[in-house]
Amino acid sequence: MPMIDVAGAKLHHRLDGPADAPVVMLANSLGTALGMWDSQVPALTRHFRVLRYDMRGHGASSVPDEPFDIERLGRDAVALLDALELPRVHFCGLSLGGVVGMWLGAHAPDRLHKLVLCNTAATLGPRSLWNARIKAVARGGMAAIAGAVLDRWFSAGFSQRDPAAVARLRQMLLTTRPEGYIRACAAVRDADQRANVAEVRAPTLVITGARDSATPPSEGHWLAARIAGARYVKLPAAHLSNIEATALFNERVLRFIAA
Repeated sequence: MPMIDVAGAKLHHRLDGPADAPVVMLANSLGTALGMWDSQVPALTRHFRVLRYDMRGHGASSVPDEPFDIERLGRDAVALLDALELPRVHFCGLSLGGVVGMWLGAHAPDRLHKLVLCNTAATLGPRSLWNARIKAVARGGMAAIAGAVLDRWFSAGFSQRDPAAVARLRQMLLTTRPEGYIRACAAVRDADQRANVAEVRAPTLVITGARDSATPPSEGHWLAARIAGARYVKLPAAHLSNIEATALFNERVLRFIAA
């Protein structure tokens, strides 16, 4: 299992696709692991090498003893690129991964070719929501919030059409270690990239979901309006648009990064 040591954490990562192709780095959402991108890998690896990784506290990466913030997660991404000797990549992040992408766009612009920000926002909901979620997980583990989270991740129609996909992501959420999830929730709660967004200079695509209640289309419009030259697209999906609208998501991302 490929691991690198980064500032008190071990990061699990995986590379797929042609060794000499340009690299697309994919960053997961809160409560998921690199497997959330399984539906993107076959399409992307036709033209690109795909780098996926589990953020600290998620998947097979370790849970650090200390709290962390978005800056730390951004520096983790840079450290992973350094360890793999990748000077620049295309970066695609969803939700929490998108917030990390905003940080990279503002603070490590020389590491990015193009940036894709999916189902994300400069601030992600009221502090009270995250405090309540942290309290629920601390008391009852991941099962205490699974139902509510799945309802935000997927629309009711998709849950009926593809229960297997929903079950796979539910299992991913349930196997996330509570202490890692709690620390990541605190990082999301305290994240505020509003002052940094205008500093992003990489060509940027903003993707939203028409049925996304967690980061509604208005948040994507806000980002696209403040990032110079950013493109905007709305997909027929809820929060995990890469899974609920796989074909359209893949087509839009490929068209953007390959141009």
